[in-house]
Amino acid sequence: MEDRIRIRSEEVLSDDWAVLKKTVLDYRRRDGQWETQIRQTYDRGDGAVILPFDPERSTVLLVRQFRYPAYVTGHREPLIEACAGLLDENDPETCIRKEAEEELGYRLKNVERLFAPYMSPGSVTERLWFFIARYTPADRISAGGGAPEEGEDIEVLEMTLDEALAGIADGRIVDAKTIILIQHLKLHPIPA
Repeated sequence: MEDRIRIRSEEVLSDDWAVLKKTVLDYRRRDGQWETQIRQTYDRGDGAVILPFDPERSTVLLVRQFRYPAYVTGHREPLIEACAGLLDENDPETCIRKEAEEELGYRLKNVERLFAPYMSPGSVTERLWFFIARYTPADRISAGGGAPEEGEDIEVLEMTLDEALAGIADGRIVDAKTIILIQHLKLHPIPA
Protein backbone atom coordinates (compact mmCIF):
# COMPACT_ATOMS: atom_id res chain seq x y z
CA MET A 1 0.00 0.00 0.00
CA GLU A 2 2.94 2.39 0.52
CA ASP A 3 3.09 3.15 -3.22
CA ARG A 4 -0.66 3.90 -3.32
CA ILE A 5 -0.88 6.56 -0.60
CA ARG A 6 0.62 10.08 -0.52
CA ILE A 7 -0.13 12.25 2.51
CA ARG A 8 -0.65 15.88 1.46
CA SER A 9 -1.41 17.39 4.85
CA GLU A 10 -2.36 16.50 8.40
CA GLU A 11 -4.05 18.83 10.87
CA VAL A 12 -4.82 18.21 14.54
CA LEU A 13 -8.43 19.30 15.10
CA SER A 14 -8.60 18.33 18.78
CA ASP A 15 -6.14 17.02 21.35
CA ASP A 16 -8.09 16.58 24.56
CA TRP A 17 -9.33 13.18 25.75
CA ALA A 18 -8.14 11.81 22.40
CA VAL A 19 -6.57 13.13 19.21
CA LEU A 20 -8.76 14.01 16.23
CA LYS A 21 -6.83 14.58 13.00
CA LYS A 22 -7.90 15.70 9.53
CA THR A 23 -5.74 14.23 6.76
CA VAL A 24 -5.73 15.10 3.06
CA LEU A 25 -4.23 12.29 1.01
CA ASP A 26 -3.90 11.05 -2.54
CA TYR A 27 -4.97 7.45 -2.99
CA ARG A 28 -4.25 5.36 -6.09
CA ARG A 29 -7.26 3.20 -6.85
CA ARG A 30 -6.98 -0.38 -8.11
CA ASP A 31 -7.58 0.88 -11.65
CA GLY A 32 -4.46 3.10 -11.37
CA GLN A 33 -6.29 6.42 -11.10
CA TRP A 34 -5.30 8.83 -8.32
CA GLU A 35 -7.96 10.55 -6.24
CA THR A 36 -7.75 13.03 -3.39
CA GLN A 37 -9.48 11.97 -0.16
CA ILE A 38 -10.09 13.80 3.09
CA ARG A 39 -10.29 11.64 6.21
CA GLN A 40 -10.65 12.29 9.92
CA THR A 41 -9.17 9.83 12.38
CA TYR A 42 -9.93 9.61 16.06
CA ASP A 43 -7.07 8.17 18.13
CA ARG A 44 -7.61 7.40 21.81
CA GLY A 45 -5.18 4.48 21.97
CA ASP A 46 -5.61 0.72 21.81
CA GLY A 47 -7.48 -1.30 24.40
CA ALA A 48 -8.17 -4.75 25.77
CA VAL A 49 -11.39 -6.55 26.74
CA ILE A 50 -12.07 -9.78 28.63
CA LEU A 51 -14.96 -12.11 29.32
CA PRO A 52 -14.36 -14.24 32.44
CA PHE A 53 -16.30 -17.54 32.39
CA ASP A 54 -16.96 -20.06 35.14
CA PRO A 55 -17.55 -23.36 33.29
CA GLU A 56 -18.78 -25.13 36.46
CA ARG A 57 -21.68 -22.69 36.89
CA SER A 58 -21.86 -21.48 33.24
CA THR A 59 -21.62 -17.85 34.39
CA VAL A 60 -19.88 -14.79 32.99
CA LEU A 61 -18.74 -11.57 34.63
CA LEU A 62 -19.87 -8.29 33.05
CA VAL A 63 -20.08 -4.67 34.11
CA ARG A 64 -22.80 -2.05 33.89
CA GLN A 65 -21.79 1.58 33.49
CA PHE A 66 -22.99 4.91 32.15
CA ARG A 67 -21.72 5.74 28.66
CA TYR A 68 -22.47 9.27 27.53
CA PRO A 69 -22.13 8.61 23.75
CA ALA A 70 -24.79 5.87 24.02
CA TYR A 71 -26.98 8.07 26.23
CA VAL A 72 -26.83 11.08 23.91
CA THR A 73 -27.89 8.89 20.95
CA GLY A 74 -30.95 7.51 22.73
CA HIS A 75 -29.81 4.57 24.89
CA ARG A 76 -31.03 5.83 28.26
CA GLU A 77 -29.82 2.92 30.40
CA PRO A 78 -26.23 2.22 31.50
CA LEU A 79 -24.55 -0.25 29.12
CA ILE A 80 -23.88 -3.88 30.02
CA GLU A 81 -20.35 -4.60 28.82
CA ALA A 82 -17.39 -6.91 29.09
CA CYS A 83 -14.60 -5.53 31.28
CA ALA A 84 -12.27 -3.36 29.18
CA GLY A 85 -9.70 -0.60 29.33
CA LEU A 86 -7.08 1.37 27.44
CA LEU A 87 -3.61 -0.13 27.21
CA ASP A 88 -1.86 3.10 28.17
CA GLU A 89 1.77 1.99 28.65
CA ASN A 90 0.93 -1.70 29.27
CA ASP A 91 0.93 -4.72 26.99
CA PRO A 92 -2.60 -6.09 26.34
CA GLU A 93 -2.46 -8.95 28.85
CA THR A 94 -1.06 -6.81 31.67
CA CYS A 95 -3.72 -4.20 30.96
CA ILE A 96 -6.64 -6.61 31.05
CA ARG A 97 -5.45 -8.32 34.23
CA LYS A 98 -5.30 -4.89 35.94
CA GLU A 99 -8.73 -3.93 34.57
CA ALA A 100 -10.25 -7.20 35.81
CA GLU A 101 -8.95 -6.53 39.33
CA GLU A 102 -10.02 -2.88 39.29
CA GLU A 103 -13.44 -3.21 37.62
CA LEU A 104 -14.53 -6.76 38.49
CA GLY A 105 -12.62 -7.38 41.70
CA TYR A 106 -11.20 -10.68 40.39
CA ARG A 107 -7.60 -11.83 40.02
CA LEU A 108 -7.67 -13.96 36.86
CA LYS A 109 -5.12 -16.71 36.39
CA ASN A 110 -5.46 -18.31 32.96
CA VAL A 111 -6.01 -15.48 30.50
CA GLU A 112 -6.26 -16.50 26.83
CA ARG A 113 -5.84 -14.04 23.96
CA LEU A 114 -8.31 -14.55 21.12
CA PHE A 115 -7.85 -11.87 18.45
CA ALA A 116 -7.24 -8.13 18.02
CA PRO A 117 -9.63 -6.50 15.53
CA TYR A 118 -10.08 -2.85 14.61
CA MET A 119 -13.45 -1.89 16.07
CA SER A 120 -14.45 0.94 13.72
CA PRO A 121 -11.72 1.28 11.07
CA GLY A 122 -13.57 3.89 9.02
CA SER A 123 -12.63 6.62 11.49
CA VAL A 124 -11.22 5.21 14.75
CA THR A 125 -7.62 3.98 14.98
CA GLU A 126 -8.30 1.78 18.03
CA ARG A 127 -7.39 -1.89 17.95
CA LEU A 128 -8.97 -3.96 20.70
CA TRP A 129 -7.29 -7.09 22.13
CA PHE A 130 -9.91 -9.72 23.07
CA PHE A 131 -9.39 -12.20 25.92
CA ILE A 132 -11.31 -14.90 27.78
CA ALA A 133 -10.45 -16.47 31.11
CA ARG A 134 -11.76 -19.04 33.54
CA TYR A 135 -12.76 -17.77 36.96
CA THR A 136 -14.25 -19.15 40.16
CA PRO A 137 -15.74 -17.37 43.18
CA ALA A 138 -12.42 -18.03 44.96
CA ASP A 139 -10.68 -15.63 42.52
CA ARG A 140 -12.54 -12.63 43.97
CA ILE A 141 -10.20 -10.23 45.78
CA SER A 142 -12.42 -7.14 46.17
CA ALA A 143 -15.83 -5.68 45.35
CA GLY A 144 -14.52 -4.16 42.12
CA GLY A 145 -16.38 -1.14 40.79
CA GLY A 146 -13.60 0.70 38.99
CA ALA A 147 -11.51 3.71 39.95
CA PRO A 148 -13.70 6.56 41.24
CA GLU A 149 -10.81 9.01 40.71
CA GLU A 150 -11.06 8.21 36.98
CA GLY A 151 -14.80 8.89 36.98
CA GLU A 152 -15.70 5.19 37.02
CA ASP A 153 -18.92 4.06 38.69
CA ILE A 154 -19.12 0.41 37.69
CA GLU A 155 -21.58 -2.25 38.81
CA VAL A 156 -20.31 -5.84 38.59
CA LEU A 157 -22.81 -8.31 37.10
CA GLU A 158 -22.67 -12.09 37.16
CA MET A 159 -25.11 -13.91 34.89
CA THR A 160 -25.36 -17.21 33.12
CA LEU A 161 -24.13 -17.46 29.57
CA ASP A 162 -27.72 -18.16 28.49
CA GLU A 163 -28.91 -14.96 30.25
CA ALA A 164 -26.19 -13.01 28.43
CA LEU A 165 -27.27 -14.48 25.09
CA ALA A 166 -30.87 -13.56 25.89
CA GLY A 167 -29.66 -10.04 26.69
CA ILE A 168 -28.26 -9.76 23.18
CA ALA A 169 -31.52 -11.03 21.67
CA ASP A 170 -33.76 -8.70 23.67
CA GLY A 171 -31.57 -5.60 23.33
CA ARG A 172 -30.25 -5.31 26.90
CA ILE A 173 -26.71 -5.96 25.63
CA VAL A 174 -25.91 -3.65 22.71
CA ASP A 175 -22.14 -3.23 23.10
CA ALA A 176 -20.30 -4.78 20.11
CA LYS A 177 -17.21 -6.06 21.96
CA THR A 178 -19.43 -7.77 24.51
CA ILE A 179 -21.63 -9.36 21.85
CA ILE A 180 -18.54 -10.68 20.06
CA LEU A 181 -17.14 -12.27 23.22
CA ILE A 182 -20.45 -13.82 24.34
CA GLN A 183 -21.06 -15.31 20.89
CA HIS A 184 -17.45 -16.53 20.71
CA LEU A 185 -17.87 -18.30 24.05
CA LYS A 186 -21.12 -19.90 22.89
CA LEU A 187 -19.47 -21.12 19.68
CA HIS A 188 -16.24 -22.22 21.45
CA PRO A 189 -17.23 -23.35 24.95
CA ILE A 190 -14.64 -23.72 27.67
CA PRO A 191 -14.98 -27.26 29.07
CA ALA A 192 -15.78 -27.69 32.76
